[in-house]
Amino acid sequence: MGLKQQINDDMKAAMRAKEGARLAAIRLVLAAVKQKEIDERIALDDAAVLAVLDKMVKQRRDSIEQFEAGGRQDLADNEKFELSVLQGYMPQQMSEAEIDAAVTHAIAASGAGGPQDMGKVMAVLKPQLSGRADISKVSGLVKSRLAKS
Repeated sequence: MGLKQQINDDMKAAMRAKEGARLAAIRLVLAAVKQKEIDERIALDDAAVLAVLDKMVKQRRDSIEQFEAGGRQDLADNEKFELSVLQGYMPQQMSEAEIDAAVTHAIAASGAGGPQDMGKVMAVLKPQLSGRADISKVSGLVKSRLAKS
């Protein structure tokens, strides 16, 4: 079963169980997926749906940070709930050791010799780690590793 179908099935289950908050979060996901499909005039595959989910996860994390800084815990709690629903569809996150090993392998595979080769390394890493690791943190790790070399 595809990811989009799983999300649709979860929406129907949330409707039957009368889980209003979960249903609203799932509908947000489906709306974002549908919007992307309409904008690009294509049917999204699982990888593209994961990219949409990844973007939504980042938005939720930023919102939580902003709401907590502004003293709006009620809104932050709502965003945290949505984030938990979104993360249910994301693949298993990689451990720090796995990310470290992937960065080491990508640096060796791309033949990177310094900070000027960061684009080459990230081009190797991004398809491997998309949805499984925070790309901004990976980028920082690559940058620090290349600065040392």
